[in-house]
Amino acid sequence: MDTTALSPEAKNVRPSLAPRLTLARISKSFPGVRALHDVRLSLYPGQVTALIGENGAGKSTLVKILTGIYQPDAGEISIDGKAVELSSAHKAFEHGITAIHQETVLFDDLSVAENIFLGHAPRTRFGTIDWKTMRANASEVLTTMRAGHIDADARLRDLGIANKHLVAVARAMSIDAQIVIMDEPTAALSAKEIEELFLLIEFLKSDGKAVLFISHKFDEIYRIADRYTVFRDGEMVGEGLLADTGQSEIVQMMVGRAVDQIFPRREANIGAPVLSVSKLSHPTEFDDISFDLHKGEILGFYGLVGAGRSEVMQAIFGITRTSAGQIALEGKTIAPKSAADAIDAGIVYVPEERGKQGVVIGMPIFKNVSLPSLKRTSSSGVLRLKQEFDLARAYTQRLDLRAASLSQDVGTLSGGNQQKIVIAKWLATAPKVIILDEPTKGIDIGSKAAVHGFMAELVAEGLSVIMVSSELPEILGMSDRVVVMREGRIADIFDNKGLDAVRLVETAAGIVPA
Repeated sequence: MDTTALSPEAKNVRPSLAPRLTLARISKSFPGVRALHDVRLSLYPGQVTALIGENGAGKSTLVKILTGIYQPDAGEISIDGKAVELSSAHKAFEHGITAIHQETVLFDDLSVAENIFLGHAPRTRFGTIDWKTMRANASEVLTTMRAGHIDADARLRDLGIANKHLVAVARAMSIDAQIVIMDEPTAALSAKEIEELFLLIEFLKSDGKAVLFISHKFDEIYRIADRYTVFRDGEMVGEGLLADTGQSEIVQMMVGRAVDQIFPRREANIGAPVLSVSKLSHPTEFDDISFDLHKGEILGFYGLVGAGRSEVMQAIFGITRTSAGQIALEGKTIAPKSAADAIDAGIVYVPEERGKQGVVIGMPIFKNVSLPSLKRTSSSGVLRLKQEFDLARAYTQRLDLRAASLSQDVGTLSGGNQQKIVIAKWLATAPKVIILDEPTKGIDIGSKAAVHGFMAELVAEGLSVIMVSSELPEILGMSDRVVVMREGRIADIFDNKGLDAVRLVETAAGIVPA
């Protein structure tokens, strides 16, 4: 994408004071769960409104109501002052509402042009698709939004995540969508791609679009948004202009309490090495990886996108095969050829992609938690329901899980609560080493605090933790030592005493300090 700055005229378009979309007294309940109660929201043309709240606050439910997937139990939705019914996704589309999600909902096997005009392709006078016009129109839309580098004929599967986001925005532009919802759009983007996305949002604002921006990252919110609306426990608890409101005020609205110290204070009691990795290598992903993890230690792994951190963890967990090197646990050499081997040895892995790799959608909470511990919850091959519930209750209570009951489908939970389920199920196996890959990615500040607090409890009890994270405050706030990776190799290992963010970033990027 061309990152040429927008003209001053484009940036200074004065939005109308009248809202483009208004939600009034919206309520929605599910069996045993009140998702939204009497909430309101206003989106203004030419402005970005940030929707802020902890996981489980009702944000996802609201997005599904706006996109016609859910119907509200009560309340009214108005567009340009006229009441509308968004009775289906198609109706929302017709009313000019489109959503761009963290994981783009597009079709990998179709071309860029086909994705942009799916459902509203130009037609010939014979009623067939006018392919030439469609490709030309797609190229025109992409060029208009400074994404002309994307080939309209390219297969979507051949594009990176950032360009897929651009195609999703181009689709919105092709229908002249007036309301654009962006749900955690930066979660999988690099710093450069995030900057390009922000420029694109400025373009949408200059074109008079009303943008709803959902993010847990306050630096992004204050960078790109004009207004905010805060949800807590399914209710709207605050709204206003970001220029008039400090971050601490918003955090207090979100959690109902002040969060002065995000990272728990703890006294590290580090013992002997538990896990030793020596000269571990993979043909294409990483090379010559050596480090020790000690008893009662949180060892942080930091690096830029593509550094190879997750690939190393997956090798230790037996998911991928290595070409050289050794792994020793409590002094005994192990060679896990599968995840089951690693689990049996006492190593567990909480993956970054919790929805695809961490939980089983469609199964209740208690079965997800007890799944790796069936030997403990069964007798003579027969599952004992009470033991499953007791096990799940013990670990979900420690993690402050927010759910109506342990019988609730894990797929109905927010991302932060799903993450707690994944952590709970592995802790129930009583491991020696737990690997947390981006443990707080995409979850709110309250859920982050719960995960961080629990990590501190675990190491205090003698468990050893590897934490892979791309968030510098988390690395600096939670790690006892930090391993920095660059291009598949360990660039350096630091004691976290007086360590600063600049040193880590310079090491990860291969920058020699001046």
